[in-house]
Amino acid sequence: MNPKDLKYAKSHEWVRVEGDTCLVGLTRFAVDQLTDITYIELPKAGEKVTSGEGMGEVESVKAVSDIYAPLDGEVVAVNEGLAVDASLVSRDPYGEGWLVRIRPSQTGALDHLMNADEYTKQTEGA
Repeated sequence: MNPKDLKYAKSHEWVRVEGDTCLVGLTRFAVDQLTDITYIELPKAGEKVTSGEGMGEVESVKAVSDIYAPLDGEVVAVNEGLAVDASLVSRDPYGEGWLVRIRPSQTGALDHLMNADEYTKQTEGA
């Protein structure tokens, strides 16, 4: 079940608006497809990211996959706990397994993202 309070990118990242920043993570669907996550490479705080462009990688026993920025902005925080235990993403993708916090560079930065129902429809066909 995809949390209703989040926005979703077609590339399987979720976004939660918290004040003037957005928390970003990988969806349960993406995590389940990857299976056991072993390593995550993320951008550093202060880096600019562009919607739809790669901002990191996630490695699992199955594959290495890109993580895409779901919005334009500046990374203001990175989940340092993932460097110690990348499996947090698998265990709690919508909580402790968050990836980065981004400050959007413009208003309307989330307008292109899907709501939970739209995302569910996309993943049911996969």
